[in-house]
Amino acid sequence: MARRDYIIATMDDAQFSDIAAWLTQAGLAGEPETAILTGFCERCVAADVPIARAHLLIDTLHPVYEGRLVRWGYGAGDTPSLDYGRTGPVATLGGAHADAAAQAEQAKQAETGERWRRSPFYHMLQTGAALLRRRLSEASDEEFDLLPQLRAAGMTDYVAIINRFAAEGALGDMDCVYSSWGTREPQGFSDHDIAALERIVPFLALAIKSVALTRVAANLMHTYLGRDAGQRVLSGRIMRGVAERIEAAIWFSDLRGFTRITDTAPEQVIPLLNDYADVIVSAIHDHGGDVLKLIGDGTLAIFTSGGRESACAAALNAAIAAQRGVAALNQERAQEGLPVTDMYIGLHIGEVFYGNVGSRERLDFTVIGPAVNETSRIAAMCRSVEQPVLVSDAFARVGDNASRLVSVGRYALRGVGRPQELFTLDVRAEG
Repeated sequence: MARRDYIIATMDDAQFSDIAAWLTQAGLAGEPETAILTGFCERCVAADVPIARAHLLIDTLHPVYEGRLVRWGYGAGDTPSLDYGRTGPVATLGGAHADAAAQAEQAKQAETGERWRRSPFYHMLQTGAALLRRRLSEASDEEFDLLPQLRAAGMTDYVAIINRFAAEGALGDMDCVYSSWGTREPQGFSDHDIAALERIVPFLALAIKSVALTRVAANLMHTYLGRDAGQRVLSGRIMRGVAERIEAAIWFSDLRGFTRITDTAPEQVIPLLNDYADVIVSAIHDHGGDVLKLIGDGTLAIFTSGGRESACAAALNAAIAAQRGVAALNQERAQEGLPVTDMYIGLHIGEVFYGNVGSRERLDFTVIGPAVNETSRIAAMCRSVEQPVLVSDAFARVGDNASRLVSVGRYALRGVGRPQELFTLDVRAEG
């Protein structure tokens, strides 16, 4: 329907009901935020609300990103959505170049924070406003940094809306949905247009919140439980005592001299753990493994993909990659005058129970069984035999692993019924 004048009301009750019903279904179906915003804007335009450009932001719970921005009305080459970084204080950073990294991150966050403080949304948060409207002209350019950019893109009017959650509906900093709307209509939005947006945008906010909460749940599960365990919990495997018997290549590693570093340089403990965890976890993930636990300086992981031969090969390749990564990290940290350490790795293969263990109030999704205990004992033997990597006889006999390993002798392992032959990497075969 062509726009004739600004007396005719936009978005009648039937159109409103249709858009609200579509948003409800899109939110329930878990449609991506970009699809929801695109569908919403197209339906509003069809209902004679002259939206030409839209921004939507919602904060999240993520260890790196503060939230997500979704856009509509830009060119085909522009990114419709992106995760934005933090605008608050910089957390304590580890890393061999911690000082340089911290300074760069501080500068980046300072710039982002300054842009945020010059935004309409920040102004609305400070004043408690739920709606802000500005006719775009030279006079409005000085108020907010965003407005001259919109005017340069041909916008004539700007409306920002904040849909706040009740306190019990907030999750961390995720306590509202921010949205802004621009038009190219020569006379800007009509009062009826703005009333229509105020009426329908809460339904959009609810759909976006529904999708964002699902993504937050997945992020938290994967971050704190591991990728595979997190996915299993999300799929509904949450009953206490329910576990699956699987065969897995098992990894247990820890750091050498961690107690000494803790005693002599306690302020270095968290940055040090973060540095070495970055290397170790990345090596495991890059080779298809799943990290189940970070136990102080220890790491428990499993490899299951592709059968026992493939799993063992992946675990062994991950161990080699982790060793190389730790060596490079040590060189960088030493140049910075930071404490360094080495890693011990034990590898084994066997049957384990994989599932929920714990009390009614606190469950852990992990692996248990004799094979897990044996892997821990093998890793502990690394100190005694002065080898960075030890693997069990069962692991060595899988596939062609034996061609890459060399025996270090038979040893009695604490808590394990019989002595067994242990192997380490053959540097000649790897070199």
